[in-house]
Parts: sequence; structure tokens; C-alpha cells
Amino acid sequence: MTEHYKARPDVLGLEEFYDALMNPEDKRNDIAERYNVSAGFVSKYRDLARAGKYPGRETAATAPNESTSSTTNADGTKRLEFIRNRPVDINDARDLIRQSGDNPDLFNISIRAIAYGDDKSSNKIAAWSKTGTELLTEKLPLPELYREAEKRIRDIRPLSPRARGSVVVVADPQIGKTGRRGGTPELLARLDAIRGRLDAELGARRPEKILVLDLGDGIENFESGGNPMFTNDLSLPDQLDCYATEMWKFVRLAHEHAPTEVGVVASNHSAWRKGKQTLGRPTDDFGIFTHKQVRKVAEAAGADIRWHMPDDWDESICVDFMGTPIGAVHGNQFNQGGAITWWEKQAFGSQAVTKADVLVTGHYHTYGAGVAGENPFTGRERMWLGAPTVDNGSDHYRLTAGRDSRPGLMVFDVTEDGFDLGSLKLL
Repeated sequence: MTEHYKARPDVLGLEEFYDALMNPEDKRNDIAERYNVSAGFVSKYRDLARAGKYPGRETAATAPNESTSSTTNADGTKRLEFIRNRPVDINDARDLIRQSGDNPDLFNISIRAIAYGDDKSSNKIAAWSKTGTELLTEKLPLPELYREAEKRIRDIRPLSPRARGSVVVVADPQIGKTGRRGGTPELLARLDAIRGRLDAELGARRPEKILVLDLGDGIENFESGGNPMFTNDLSLPDQLDCYATEMWKFVRLAHEHAPTEVGVVASNHSAWRKGKQTLGRPTDDFGIFTHKQVRKVAEAAGADIRWHMPDDWDESICVDFMGTPIGAVHGNQFNQGGAITWWEKQAFGSQAVTKADVLVTGHYHTYGAGVAGENPFTGRERMWLGAPTVDNGSDHYRLTAGRDSRPGLMVFDVTEDGFDLGSLKLL
């Protein structure tokens, strides 16, 4: 860690530092750089300041001109009056809804702010739940993807000499599928919650670089076996729109924490198919197509993000991530429990994952891990990791295999010594 990002408790006594914390236009990373502290230090004391618990100012929250109150009307509308020392804006409203445990994206918001002078303001916020198609259209159309892209990406920290990188594994969302845990609205709510936990996790880890791996099955599709036309709640175009938007949110969140790379592989649900017959090349895949669109959005947003995709006739990739070769494949290429045997055969045939230290797979909707011997190319121990799913759960897998799959997101780190087993975590 460089000297620039060490915490400095002495800044807590500075009036200007407190004013910066209370100023909604002052960004966390800008404050951290200005006062030579960490971004986490800024977040901690900004939360304390806004809660009236800042050291030496513990009574600030009870001041008459900063009172907070809320009421719920008979029609379900929530009306809140708070922050009287300045006019509020939409970000204040979203923060307040978020602090109440709700997702601001799921609410319509109205603001009425009047400034009286002498640091006195009258502020009222009304929030009411979005419903039906209004809720879905907030998430699905392609214009939403571009609105997401227009949001400012926060500055990222420079690399330090002793680098640690984090790998975020998104597997099998199967957008459009319905099941006993719900359909698309429930999935979108779960993905928002997962990204919230991921934001906190990356903030705690402070990686120097991030690799986002998409293991495929981003959509349910209509040529994936069974009768999905009777169980899907989205059309194929809407599945693709929603998939692009949700993946951009994951990529953008990662890039807000550190320089980011993205890897994606082909899969069975996202394949170009007619019934059980796969058409075209392995890379003629809706998941890979979607990431090409997300890459265009990243470029339009000015985000320097590198994508890794399979060669035209391959289904797997291997990414040299900070000196650790990481392989990825969807997992429909082998039976359950056969990942390491498949990997051995790939190595014998000099395929994409031959030199990988770590092989990450999806498809089976459950977490798994196994040791695969020593890598002769790096001298490190090889490790297979099976990622859990982020979807509503696979009823088909439960009925055929007798097991259940709990949704989750896999995160792990690599260091100069390779894969860090102690960093492995399921969010």
C-alpha cells in the first residue's frame, strides 16, 4: 500500500474535511486524494457525519434545522421531511430510500425543495412503488443500458508494487426463466442485492485489478430443451436487453473499484440453436454477442476495459490475470463431476485451458472444488472451481439430481504467488 492511501486520523479535526463529507457534490475518491486518506476512511466518516455521529459533533443529528420524519399515506405513498439546512436533490432521495433497506430503482420519486436563506430549507420527498410493466421497463429496454452507461465512473486507484487482483464469477442467470423462486422481477432484485454485497466486498479487498468472468447461460432462450415458451416471462429480445443491462452493471461496478478485464464463454442456453441442434460456430453465441454490445457501451462511456472471448472454433478461454493463468468454460462439455477429467484431456490436446492454474466452470448450478495436480508450466497447484448460480435455482436439476442450488456469486483473489485459496468467498 502506498503512503498516499494511509488513513490519517488527524484530518478528523479539520472543519474543511467535515464540510467536504457533508457536501453531496464532493466524491469519495476526490476527498480521499485531497486529504491523503483511503476511500474506505472517507466512506466510514461520511456515514457517521450524515448520521450525526461524527466525532465531536454527536449532537448534530438532533439540531432543529436538520430534523428527519416520515409518514406513510393510505395509498402506500411515503412522504418524508428531512435535511433542513440545504435543498435536497435526487441523489439525497435515493440515498434515503436505500438507507431504509429498499431499492431506489423500484420507486417513483418526487422532490419539493424551497431555500429560505440562512441555511434553512423546506424539503419534501414522495416515493411510491413502481408496478407491473412499469417495473420491468425500468430494467429491460436497450435505452436503459445506455442510460446506465452515461453514469459517471469513479476514478480508480493506481497499481501498487505488490499487486492483488480479484476475480468475480457470474454464472447462469438464465434471464427470462421462471421457477419456484420467481421470475425476472425476483431475479433483478436478487442481482441488485448481490451487487450491493459485491460493492462492499471489493471495497474491503481493495484489489489492484479485477477480472469479471461470465460463465454463460445469461438467458433462458427458447431452444434450450423442455418447453420454455410456456415458462419464460420475457421474449428473446427482452432477455438480451436485460442481460446486456445487468452485465454492464457488474462490469461498471468492478471498474469503479479497479482497472477491469472481462471474460465470457459460449454456453448451451445462450447458443444459436434449433431444438437440440447447435448452429454455426461455437462462438455464434447470444452471450458472446451480448458482451460485444456491452463492450461498445463501455467504449462509449470512456471506460478502458479489455474483453477476452474464445477463438472462433473454441468454447473455452484462458486469461493471464496478473501472472496467474485462469481458464473458463461453461461446463456443458462434461458430465457432473467430470471437470478435472475433461481438463486433463484438454491439456493433452493443447487446448485453450492447457496452461491454466485455475479452471472455473458453471452449468451445474452448485459450488464445487477440486485439486488437479501440479501445473508443469508454473509449478503451482492446479485448482478446479465450480461456480454457484445467480438465477432463481434450477428446478430441472433439483428434480433430476436430487440436489438444490442456492443462488450466489463466487469471488476469489490472485497474488504474485498465484491463486489465494483463503480469499475464496461465496456472496
